[in-house]
Amino acid sequence: MIAGHVTIDGQRIPFSAGQSVLDAALAAGVYIPHLCHHPDYAPHGSCRLCVVAVNGRTTSACTLPASDGLSVANLTEELQSMRRGLLQMLFVEGNHVCPACELSGSCQLQALAYFCGMLEPGFNHFYPQRPVDASHPDAIIDFNRCILCELCVRASRDADGKSVFALTGRGMQTRLSINSPTGLLG
Repeated sequence: MIAGHVTIDGQRIPFSAGQSVLDAALAAGVYIPHLCHHPDYAPHGSCRLCVVAVNGRTTSACTLPASDGLSVANLTEELQSMRRGLLQMLFVEGNHVCPACELSGSCQLQALAYFCGMLEPGFNHFYPQRPVDASHPDAIIDFNRCILCELCVRASRDADGKSVFALTGRGMQTRLSINSPTGLLG
């Protein structure tokens, strides 16, 4: 049942009670760039790529409740520029080499970079030497490609009722950790 309408870049979008601006937009076929959002989990707002402007202030669309009459700017050059900067930092903090990646052409991070017009890194690459955990027979984690979106943390906790993953550290030392005696999946 439609609870009201928000306006996104001049387009009137219906929403249901309890929907966020991002969920309403996606349901209506309006794309707001995002990485950490998943419809099965509570909004998180950690990637900051779904940032939109409301009354001159920026906020994450995934955590913003849709309300009747709300006017939202999404695809302005200022917002796209902020998104490009965030994406540039994500690319240089990890070893994201799209042409050599097995997911090239099928990667949400790569697609978002193209959508936002990020065609060059913009910063010097860090080239961190992070491990690859291949200790489990069914799963491999390449920590070089982790963008710290916390989807795996939330899926493990909220869907599986386990606490397999967590983020530890602060700032540049933030990393994905595995809750096991060895710190490995296996």
